[in-house]
Amino acid sequence: MKISIFGLGYVGCVSMGCLAKNGHTVVGVDVSRAKIETIQSGKSPIVEAEIDEIISDQHRKGLISATDNGIEAVTTTDVSFICVGTPSTPNGHLDLDTVFRVAGEIGKGIERKNGFHVVVIRSTVLPGTNEKVTAILEERSGKKHDVDFAVVSNPEFLREGTAVKDYYEPSFTLVGSSSARATDIMKEVYKEIHAPFITAEIRVAEMMKYVNNAFHALKITFANEIGNVCKKLDIDSHRLMEIFCLDRKLNLSPYYLKPGFAYGGSCLPKDLKALKTVARDLYIDCPVLENIERSNEIQKKMVLDRILAFDRRHVGFLGLSFKAGTDDLRNSPIVDIIEQLIGKGFKVRIFDRNVRLSQLIGANREYILQKIPYISQFITDDPAEIINHSDIIVVVNKEKEFKDILEKIDGGKQVFDLVNLDYERNVDTYHGISW
Repeated sequence: MKISIFGLGYVGCVSMGCLAKNGHTVVGVDVSRAKIETIQSGKSPIVEAEIDEIISDQHRKGLISATDNGIEAVTTTDVSFICVGTPSTPNGHLDLDTVFRVAGEIGKGIERKNGFHVVVIRSTVLPGTNEKVTAILEERSGKKHDVDFAVVSNPEFLREGTAVKDYYEPSFTLVGSSSARATDIMKEVYKEIHAPFITAEIRVAEMMKYVNNAFHALKITFANEIGNVCKKLDIDSHRLMEIFCLDRKLNLSPYYLKPGFAYGGSCLPKDLKALKTVARDLYIDCPVLENIERSNEIQKKMVLDRILAFDRRHVGFLGLSFKAGTDDLRNSPIVDIIEQLIGKGFKVRIFDRNVRLSQLIGANREYILQKIPYISQFITDDPAEIINHSDIIVVVNKEKEFKDILEKIDGGKQVFDLVNLDYERNVDTYHGISW
């Protein structure tokens, strides 16, 4: 396949060399004469393991060239990659001027060519950029997107120093597009990459790189804060984290990475508080650890504000314990919500088969009676009472029977789902907290 790559920086050069090595004919486009001349002499303008040799070999085979004529590059290729930089502005926003300028140049090339053309946004851009690039292309080319051309979001996940290995051995290849034809062409582009080929909504693809990097930054700072505490306590932090990473069921897994309601229970709040106290006692500043609880409280306030915004006084709760399959009410985040609603005069009903007030003992019973002394008058054993009583039904945990209960409600009642229950959603009456 014939491919043009706009931007011969780090991502562009690695993509150029690796695509050519996979048999594609690649022409690089850049405004820098120095970069163009370097490529044309069979050398790499960047320093990266293996890439200099790859570019040299593929240039010798006639699969790599470079030019400053973007319009001509588009007219002689089937696919154009946008790999230009997206630096930060002084106020923290992305500077997308170069992306849009290149899009305009590609649009002029599409105007002059016949046949379907795919434009691939490889640069790291925020959601909404694909749509703006598409508008520029339509304006400059006078042609219709998904008919004469298509725009694909295809984020890269290359690390400096291991970029070639990362290119050939990714965890997955992610493509966001509204065009099935463009998606099929991208499968052909990446046919030599033996990794899952994932298609997603365009905005999901645009957001993915930011989520990845934010999580990587979080992991690094979390590990550093734990290391700082361990050093003061004369604990081998590397051995500790080595063992920590052996847990693939919870620690390194998708288990907790599901947007939804706040955490609760008897363990997480207590142990986090203890760890923060140890850090304070050692005079160690741990802003990541310090702000976990604050973020959790913000999520709880968001739920309360959303319930209040419905402006309906009868609220039913499916679930009271912090997690399905348990009767543990200690630090259940929904208890705080219910307590405040009752205080504001809301008419509340609660259904949770796992919670039998007469059977609660010890700290569990003490906790709920302290928070809501008259809790018994709000709890029902009959799910039909929740349906009949409530204008808003809040799903608190993932008990299996809750889905069956929701299927019995009429269309006039609002459903506020905090756990992403597998439920057929109506856009007018179904609401999620983080989706």
